Amino acid sequence: SDHMGMNHMGMNHMEMNHMDNNSTMPPHHHPTTSHSHGGGDGMMMMMPMTFYFGFNNVELLFSGLVINTPGEMAGAFVAVFLLAMFYEGLKIAREGLLRKSQVSIRYNSMPVPGPNGTILMETHKTVGQQMLSFPHLLQTVLHIIQVVISYFLMLIFMTYNGYLCIAVAAGAGTGYFLFSWKKAVVVDITEHCH
Repeated sequence: SDHMGMNHMGMNHMEMNHMDNNSTMPPHHHPTTSHSHGGGDGMMMMMPMTFYFGFNNVELLFSGLVINTPGEMAGAFVAVFLLAMFYEGLKIAREGLLRKSQVSIRYNSMPVPGPNGTILMETHKTVGQQMLSFPHLLQTVLHIIQVVISYFLMLIFMTYNGYLCIAVAAGAGTGYFLFSWKKAVVVDITEHCH
């Protein structure tokens, strides 16, 4: 808009510079810039809409958490990495808890036609769980925590800060790598036992 203003003002650049130095120009420009930056007093700066790598004035979830130095960014990176790792661990821990707390397991066998006219017996496991039980209430609380953390991670990713996005992805990957191999083994055993 500044360039447009200059072109609009006309030919004599000397007078333009003189006006700028004279500080009669800024009041004319300020109202337009302040309106374009945010639709209210609360929003002081525009949120970036493209990925960038930087550590100046990066707001992290809360207005008080502003990153301004490489050290603060390193700290935030580690915190976000651990949060993403914890999120993956929590998901897998919840599955493990659910498996332990399952009650009234019934096995239903039913004949299923197999290859070459043979009949195979297929076993189905039906699992029930009581609604007002401690395991279910614990699962509910953990579910709420998991949902909140997942939204936090999404909002951190939406800062478009490259460092923080890498922290989310690396933390999730590391968490999955560390915690999910046990899950794979457990699932494998239960699938083949019956």
